[in-house]
Amino acid sequence: MSNLELAPAETDCPPDAATGTRSDLLDGRDVPLGRHTVVRRLLPHTNRRTVGAWCFFDHFGPENIADTPGMQVPPHPHCGLQTVTWLLSGEVLHRDSLGTLATITPGQLNLMTAGFGIAHSEESPPEHMPVMHGLQLWIALPESVTEARFEHHAALPELTYGGVSMTVVIGTFDGTSSPARVHTPLVGVQITAQGSASLPVQPSWEYAAILIDGSATVAGQALTPGSLLYLGTSRSSLEISGDGRLFLIGGEPFEEELVMWWNFVARSHEQIVEARSAWMARERFGEVHGYAGDRLPAPELPTVRLKPRSRHGRPMPPS
Repeated sequence: MSNLELAPAETDCPPDAATGTRSDLLDGRDVPLGRHTVVRRLLPHTNRRTVGAWCFFDHFGPENIADTPGMQVPPHPHCGLQTVTWLLSGEVLHRDSLGTLATITPGQLNLMTAGFGIAHSEESPPEHMPVMHGLQLWIALPESVTEARFEHHAALPELTYGGVSMTVVIGTFDGTSSPARVHTPLVGVQITAQGSASLPVQPSWEYAAILIDGSATVAGQALTPGSLLYLGTSRSSLEISGDGRLFLIGGEPFEEELVMWWNFVARSHEQIVEARSAWMARERFGEVHGYAGDRLPAPELPTVRLKPRSRHGRPMPPS
């Protein structure tokens, strides 16, 4: 999925120092995604740039798209990240510059590894279900990962703890791993709560949770849809109760400095400039064939130099 903001600011996105056991409830913000879709952006946030290597988190829908074209995201580039697409309802047709054509439906995972560069488009099929609801997340890649790759996983492992069941979408939870390939220690799981449970988590990892629908309490905090609950580190268990669906992300704090702008994750101003120039010159990222429309032009760069931020970097000023 693309960041379609017309003037995207530099995102100061360091993983910060270990924060210990804490719970911070962070409100998302509405961002238009093309002409027909609005998403709720939960990461990056003014007060939280990353959770492990997770650096971007959009929640879209549920939205009635019966009389609209639905999702229409033209071909656009990515580098330095993985995109994770997870649907609760609806379907999305994915095309990319590797030649992939894949339709994702609820309960399946699309994982695209951008590496040095890839381009893709996302759209609702012409004949589509009336409701669109899902999540789109990005994972920052270590700088050494340069390959481009696409994976579709229709079957994912399931776990149950008391009144809570979960799907291990990506990464590893309590020794059970998704088949999707990742490059840092992390996890992303969908949780369905119909009661309560104490979930085992890794004390050295940081975690965050959102409520997708219904009602739930996590670590003593009642959640409502549209917010992200940052849970810090130093936990060995996580108490969850309620009657609803949630999504939990977590991972080992990501140590590398990042520059994050538009659809690019890099390490320097020069790398961002080069990536933008390559996209506009139709180089490096390849071509997406079959999408009925023009590719997405890159926004203008900000007039200030983009600076890499360490995990102890200054906070981003409020937007």
